[in-house]
Amino acid sequence: MSENHFDTVIIGAGLSGIGTAVHLQREHPQRTMAILERRERMGGTWDLFRYPGIRSDSDMPSFGYRFKPWTSTKVLADGPSIRRYIVETAQEYGLADKVQYGLQITRANWSSDAQRWELTALHESSGETRTYTCRFLVNCTGYYNYDAGHRPHFPGEERFGGRMVHPQHWPEDLDYAGKRVVVIGSGATAVTLVPAMTDKAAHVTMLQRSPSYVFSLPDTDRIAMWLGKVMPASWAYSITRTRNIAIQRGLYIACRRWPNTMRRLLINQVRKRVGPDFDMRHFTPDYMPWDERLCAVPDGDLFKALRAGSASVVTDHIDTFTETGIRLKSGEEIAADIIITATGLDVQMLGGIDLSVDDTPRPINGQLTYKGVLMEDVPNFAWLFGYTNAPWTLKSDIAGRYLCRLFRYMDENGYVVAVPRDEVGSETDEGILDSLQSGYVQRAKHTLPRQGRALPWKVLMHYGKDRKMLTNGPVDDGHLRFERARSDNAGQSGSPERMAA
Repeated sequence: MSENHFDTVIIGAGLSGIGTAVHLQREHPQRTMAILERRERMGGTWDLFRYPGIRSDSDMPSFGYRFKPWTSTKVLADGPSIRRYIVETAQEYGLADKVQYGLQITRANWSSDAQRWELTALHESSGETRTYTCRFLVNCTGYYNYDAGHRPHFPGEERFGGRMVHPQHWPEDLDYAGKRVVVIGSGATAVTLVPAMTDKAAHVTMLQRSPSYVFSLPDTDRIAMWLGKVMPASWAYSITRTRNIAIQRGLYIACRRWPNTMRRLLINQVRKRVGPDFDMRHFTPDYMPWDERLCAVPDGDLFKALRAGSASVVTDHIDTFTETGIRLKSGEEIAADIIITATGLDVQMLGGIDLSVDDTPRPINGQLTYKGVLMEDVPNFAWLFGYTNAPWTLKSDIAGRYLCRLFRYMDENGYVVAVPRDEVGSETDEGILDSLQSGYVQRAKHTLPRQGRALPWKVLMHYGKDRKMLTNGPVDDGHLRFERARSDNAGQSGSPERMAA
């Protein structure tokens, strides 16, 4: 048996990949496992992004792992702290030596004859091509291109005499002390960057085409701190996590059910923080709450920067870049020494892997998702995609628990292959994120998987219902097709005793 053959291969050593690996390690320690990571360090998103102020946009008790309490009192954690949390988790559960770094998986082909995945990987630092095989493949690569963010071309940008930077690749040598900075964008990255850069910059301007909904969260959770003093830490964490999940779900439901009321409430909470003389058109979107994600700021740091005059917001369209800044359609000019293009992500599925079954391409935009975890007509393949209306890891957590249940069912019944099959024609033209109007989603509609008319093919984006389906619902629900090992493949497994049936 090749040393590069494993029962399970997880692609990606970020928050989802390590969390999933913990579930599999705890529940199925007899299964051999490898985690293949393209970067040279663990952490995924939280290793890639290094821009000032980088932080979570969800509270950490619900964004962190259910099995490993987040002990800091900060509600929105900074990027380095999240990366340390991931590394600590891997070390705590004995996963650090299972990660192989510097590997870009370029192709994944399922062989029906061999009943296994065949992976082609490029070891980027050496240029060496390596091959791996596995029984079950789990993709935890997220949803965006790590090589480059979305970067539109701006008229006249070649004339600009200053420095232009995309937040996804923040240069370590960028000195913005005493500089005039313009941040183009209005999403989570922009509202994070603007207040974070005011401590050194001469002035920071957030230039947006259209506003986003921005709301303030407490920087510290005083109730959680009190609970931690009067009861065991694990109880306090569980209560805080449950409370926060319920609040987030309630906010989303309220925005969908009473959009006009929630719109007024969200805009009014900004008005109270920026003061009566502030031009509120800069925080009055032309869409309803949760047509796009809401942006959270800790203790209203963005609003404080605006009131202090160290930052400003301009809502307009760019006419052209000039040698010294940006001229707007209105004729106004904004002087800049540095321009930050916080213009979003470039959505990429599966980390750019070419997926095939028996050497026939199987692009996922032509497939349905099964329970939001597996993929129609793709054997032994899981694709972990988190929530857009709640913390990402809530979904990856229950998806990992579902995979443990699936593996156990297969082991107990002597199965080695599981493949979802839509045999009743459930497919629709609706993508899994069609309800979101965010620019990065609309740009990527043609690349995203489809969803069906009803469960298990419909994507719910509902933690409570998904948790019930994935952790308690029947594994064999009539939509999965199982296979036993062929006699000529029985020796390929890392655990031969499971193949006897």
